[in-house]
Amino acid sequence: MTTKTEDPALPAGETLERMTMNLKKVEELSERLHRVMTSRQGHNPALDAPGHDLFGRAAQSWWSEAVHNPAKVLEHQMSYWSDTMKHFVQAQQTLAKGKLSAPEDPGPSDRRFTNPLWDTHPYFNFVKQQYLINAEALTRAVDEMGDLEPLEKNRLTYFARQIVDMMSPTNFLATNPDALERAIETEGQSLVQGLENLIHDLEANNGELVVKLADEDAFELGRNIATTPGSVVYRNRMMELIQYAPTTDEVCKTPLVIFPPWINKYYILDLKAQNSMVKWLTDQGYSVFMVSWINPDPTYADIGLEDYIEDGYLAAIREVREITGEKQVNAVGYCIAGTTLSLTLSLLKQRGDKSVKSATLFTALTDFSDQGEFTPFLTDDFIDGIEEEIADKGVLPSVIMARTFSFLRSNDLIYTPAIKSYMMGETPPAFDLLYWNGDGANLPGKMARQYLRGLCQRNELAEGGFELLGHRLKLSDVTVPLCAIACETDHIAAWKDSYRGVQQMGSKDKTFIVTQSGHIAGIVNPPSRKKYGHYTNPDLSLDHTDWLEDADFNEGSWWPRWEAWLKKRSGKQIPARIPGDSSHPVLCEAPGTYVAGKATL
Repeated sequence: MTTKTEDPALPAGETLERMTMNLKKVEELSERLHRVMTSRQGHNPALDAPGHDLFGRAAQSWWSEAVHNPAKVLEHQMSYWSDTMKHFVQAQQTLAKGKLSAPEDPGPSDRRFTNPLWDTHPYFNFVKQQYLINAEALTRAVDEMGDLEPLEKNRLTYFARQIVDMMSPTNFLATNPDALERAIETEGQSLVQGLENLIHDLEANNGELVVKLADEDAFELGRNIATTPGSVVYRNRMMELIQYAPTTDEVCKTPLVIFPPWINKYYILDLKAQNSMVKWLTDQGYSVFMVSWINPDPTYADIGLEDYIEDGYLAAIREVREITGEKQVNAVGYCIAGTTLSLTLSLLKQRGDKSVKSATLFTALTDFSDQGEFTPFLTDDFIDGIEEEIADKGVLPSVIMARTFSFLRSNDLIYTPAIKSYMMGETPPAFDLLYWNGDGANLPGKMARQYLRGLCQRNELAEGGFELLGHRLKLSDVTVPLCAIACETDHIAAWKDSYRGVQQMGSKDKTFIVTQSGHIAGIVNPPSRKKYGHYTNPDLSLDHTDWLEDADFNEGSWWPRWEAWLKKRSGKQIPARIPGDSSHPVLCEAPGTYVAGKATL
């Protein structure tokens, strides 16, 4: 392994002194680590892994296969041992040559192994290739396992992948050449800083390890993020209502009210001027209103979906109508807020209320019959664990949801940033989207149970109706003009599942758009970026495969296409409205107070 020194002229005594100081710092940090770990609140162990019964059934399935089809099992084992022994012999031959040369076949490329030493150094190359052999053997064993229900097979595959990702040699100091080189270059300072980063993350989350993805000191709400001018014109126990200042002399008559997800904060749609949907919409001449949800504490334990509808959706629609003097609004719902907007539209239909003129859904699921990558987290043992956590804390803590979402993309959202922060001692990047991602919110206990049991597990909205507020709410009751945007690589709300829900809605006027990229980047895709394109197809009678196959691909952002759709449903031009009125005085300037609430217990 080659090394380099940041200051080659540094005297040996001074180098020793620096290393001694770093060792002393490690002792001090170790004491802090001990304190935070001994005082950690912890969480229900059912949220970390499936029950022993799943692994028991997997073992039973493996032994059954061994008895009934021993040749297959032997073939798998012999293949593994053959690859391992061949690899070992090749490594011995390389070492016997007495020189550190690259093997003839360094193995498959993997972005985790970009350091040249993974290919050129016999030790690191041996470690890498043996890891890849082990990973392939475990993955193949799970793939070929029979006698398991599809749900169990899905869960076993997921947790096997977690084991494979966790055991990567890049995740351990002794087998990570980047981290070792950095430690030598900095006389151990990188390891000290890494330990400090680790302890800071633990302290910030009551002993739970959630890797910080962005430099929190680089952003300040209202200064360089969430900066679009506006005012809070209404507030209740569930939300603040922000009305944005116009940037055009005239605006569309019908106001637009946006309901963001309450799992995170609203400013995903107002990150900075260059990628702010809010600013872009005001520049197009709309009266834009945004709901900013409260970050619930344990006193909100009994708050349910009915409270979000009554004191969130219906209250916001009512106040926007009063402020603007309009009979109708156009509404947008993002993710879980789109699901709940669909519930609200069904309720309004059954009440004969025509307050909503059109609706737009961003990455919203309403039919949960195919739970996709979330299947491992929607089984009884996991949700039982969540309910026990809720019974203990009153809310589903944000840290639990952050961990769950992160493990769906563990290499990108856990291990890679952890290596950079804890092994390399690097400061997380100043990235606005990742800053938002780490600014989570708790979920009220009752609401979390309703969502997970009634909507996700039992799929009641799409199958028979969801009982709420004295009504049985159904997708067929969603009859307003509808535009739905889904994201091609979304791992949270798969586009085909969003599409299936839209197909069941009763609207005669339905538009469906699939944008490239994922749950966030696909939505936060301003035209100026000229990055991701989108697919369109007016024939929503097709199944999702045929819909995409027959769809037209369009270069560039979907925002202008949606805006053209929205403009047709937004009425004539009128003089621009300033925030508030005589009965809705400005309570404070945007971004408001609720958005600053942190998810603490």
